[in-house]
Amino acid sequence: MLGSSMTNFALTIWAWEKTGTATALALTGLAFVLPNILVYPVAGALVDRWNRKLVMMLSDLAAGIGTIAILLLYSSDMLQIWHLYIIFTFMGLFQSFQFPAYSAAVSTMMDKEQYGRASGMLSLAQSASGIFAPVAAGVLIGVVGTSGILLFDIASFIIAIGSLLPVHIPQPVVSAEKQEKSSLLQDSLFGFKYILARKGLLGLQLAFFLINFTGSLIFPLLAPMILSQTNNNTVTLGTVNSAFGVGGVVGGLLLSAWGGPKKKVHGVLLGMTLSSLLGYTVMGLAGSPLFWALGAFIMMSFNPIINGSNQAIWQSKVPPEMQGRVFSARAFIALISQPIAMAITGPLADGFLLPGMMEGGSLAPIFGWLIGVGPGKGISLLYLMMGVISAVFGLSAYMFKEVRDVESLLPDHDAIDTSSTVVVEV
Repeated sequence: MLGSSMTNFALTIWAWEKTGTATALALTGLAFVLPNILVYPVAGALVDRWNRKLVMMLSDLAAGIGTIAILLLYSSDMLQIWHLYIIFTFMGLFQSFQFPAYSAAVSTMMDKEQYGRASGMLSLAQSASGIFAPVAAGVLIGVVGTSGILLFDIASFIIAIGSLLPVHIPQPVVSAEKQEKSSLLQDSLFGFKYILARKGLLGLQLAFFLINFTGSLIFPLLAPMILSQTNNNTVTLGTVNSAFGVGGVVGGLLLSAWGGPKKKVHGVLLGMTLSSLLGYTVMGLAGSPLFWALGAFIMMSFNPIINGSNQAIWQSKVPPEMQGRVFSARAFIALISQPIAMAITGPLADGFLLPGMMEGGSLAPIFGWLIGVGPGKGISLLYLMMGVISAVFGLSAYMFKEVRDVESLLPDHDAIDTSSTVVVEV
C-alpha cells in the first residue's frame, strides 16, 4: 500500500504538470476504476472456485507488472498520459479480484466477533500508508526522482507476495456436485440475486452507491483544487494527503480497539452523515492548508468505522462459501457510480465550475461571499455542495426499516442452515 500510494502521488504530480487539466487526472482514475468494477461479478465467481490466497498473489503480481511498464516508459522518456490509461486499465482488471478474495479469506480465519476489529486493522494499514506516502514521495521525488519511487513500488509488491506465501488461508468446503451444476454465468449473477432477495443488504449498498457517487465527483479534483490555489505547492498537497492518513489511523485504531458500535448500522449511516457534513463541507469552505487538512482528517477518521461496520454486517450475514460472489456483486452495486462521476467531474470542473467561480464568472455573484473567488474555487464549491447532499443521503436511509434494522431482520449465516440458500443459485 505504501509503494502504490507513493506511485499514485508521484504520477498525479507528473500528470498535472504534463496536462494542467482536471479532466486528465479524472480520466486516469476512470481508466482504473471502470474495468475494475465491470469485472467484479466474474471475479467473484472465480474467487469462490479458486484458491483465495493464490488469487490475491496474482492480483499483486499484475499490479507489479503494470508498475514495471510505467517505469520502463518513464525511464526512456516515452511516457504519455494515454499510456497511463492503458496500464491502469490492465491493473484495474486484476485488482477486481483482490477485495472479494481478501474479504472472504478473513471470514474463514477468525470468529465473527472479531470482524470489526479486523476491518479496523486493515484501515489502519491503509491509513498509515496514506500518512507516509505523500511525505516520503515529496521528499524522495527530489532525490531519486519518479523512477526511484517506481522502483520502490516494485520492491513493495515483491515483499507483499513474499509475506503472503507462508500464511495459511482455509478454503470453505464446497461440494463437487454444487460446483458442477453452476455455470460461470450463473455464479456471476448469483450475488445479485442474493442481494436483491434481501432488501436490507440492498439498501445498504444503495446508500454506498449514492455516497460513492458524490465522493467520486470531488476526490479526483483534490489535487487541482489545492495546487491551483497554492501556486502548485506540492508540500501543501502532501500535507493534506497525510491528514487523510492521520484521520484514517485514528479511526482505524479506534475501531481495532472498540470493534465498532453494537448496532453496526449506526456506524455506517451516522458515519456517512458526520463524515460528509464535517469533512466535505469544511474542505469546501476552507481557504487555507490548515482547514483543508482539518476537513481531510475528520472525513477519514470516520471512514474505518463506516467501512468496518458495513463489512462486519456482510461477513456475519453471508456464508463464507458464497462471499466471493456476493461481495463482488456488493462491490459492483456500491462502486458502479464511480466511473459515472469520474467521467463527468473533469469536464464539469474545467468547463463550468472553475471559470464560473473566477472574478466575473457566472457563479461568483451567488457563492463568492461564502467561499471566495479565484483559481480552484469552483472545486471548493463542489466539495461544499456534495458534503450537504451526502449527509442527507446518510440520514435518509434511516427512513427504511429494512435498512435500519437489517441486523435483527436477517439471521447470521451460522444461525441458519446454509443449504437452504442453494435455491437462490438456480
